[in-house]
Parts: sequence; structure tokens; C-alpha cells
Amino acid sequence: MQTSGAQDVTDEDFTDAVFADQEWAGRSFVRCRFVEADLRGLRTRNCRFTDCDFTLADLGGSEHRATALLTCLFQRTTLADSVLERCSLLGSTVSECRLRPWTLHQVDLSLTALGRADLREVVLSGLRLKEANLVEADLRGADLTGADLTGARMLGARLEGADLRGARLDADALVQARLTGARIDVDTALRFAVAHGLRVDLGPDSGPAQ
Repeated sequence: MQTSGAQDVTDEDFTDAVFADQEWAGRSFVRCRFVEADLRGLRTRNCRFTDCDFTLADLGGSEHRATALLTCLFQRTTLADSVLERCSLLGSTVSECRLRPWTLHQVDLSLTALGRADLREVVLSGLRLKEANLVEADLRGADLTGADLTGARMLGARLEGADLRGARLDADALVQARLTGARIDVDTALRFAVAHGLRVDLGPDSGPAQ
């Protein structure tokens, strides 16, 4: 069922509203409150949410394509079984949320606050996580192949068993995160060694790695 109503909504309070299984296309919401809203099975396409509050909302089983969720608040929100494809969560805060299983394809998580998030075994392959807050996030067994983690804060992040082949990580992340058993490529292995103060001998024809 496709929802009716204005396409552009500002400063509206949808607390406790029920929008389950609706379809929204091309809609824009600015500074709207979806606190404790029932958004299960909601399907959005080409929508834009800016500075919206999804505290305690239920987005379980929802699907979002080419939708931007910018500087939004997800506090104790249910996102389990949701799908995001070609979406952006730029600058949003995701805190104490139920996330798994979470399907993400071509999603921009730059500047997203995911501190202490439970992202175990979530596929984050190829995603942009530039300058994201991943402090104490649980990424054990996650697929981060080809992900861009440049500038991400990863103090205490758990990456045991994660796949980091082809991922871009700063030296600080290689020192601060917990990487036991993580899969890495040769380039990352060299940068890991240098970040920990080791001198890597690359052979008689090469100087030590810097």
C-alpha cells in the first residue's frame, strides 16, 4: 500500500504512528519524530530523511533503496532484517540498536556513529566508513573486504576473525583495534608491522618498509 499525503514534511511528530508495510517514493522528511513508530516492512525509494529521530522505532524487515538518512538518530531502534541498498547514513547516530541480520549494499556510512554496535558477521564489503565512529564496536567475523575505513575511530573495536583484505585502514586503527585472527592482505600486514614499530626487511634489493 502506498502512503498518501504531502511529499515534503517538516517538523512533524509521528510518535507511535503506524506505517507498517507502506511504500514511500520521493518523499522528504526534515526534523520529524518517528519515536516508537511502527515502520515494520516499510519500503522507501528515493526518499530523504534529515535530522529525524527514530528512537525506539521498529524498522524490522524494512527495505530502503536510494534513500538518504542524514544526521538521523537511531536510539534503541530495531533494524534487524532490514535492507539498505544505495543508501546513505551520513552523519547519523546508531546506538544500542538491534541490527542483525542487517543487509547493506553500496551504503555510505561515512561519519556515522556506530560505537559499541553489534555488527558480528555483518557484510560490510566495499562500504564507505570514512571517519565513522567504531569505538568498541563488535565486528567479529564481519566481511570488510574492500571497505574504506580511512579516518575511522576504532579504539577497542573487535575485529577478531574479520575479513579485512583490500580494506583501507589508518595506522591508528591497526594499533587500536583487536585484530587477532583477522584476514589481511600483504599490504595491510606490512602497514600493521610498521604501525607497531617493526622494521620489515623486504629483501636485499629493497630498504626496510617505512
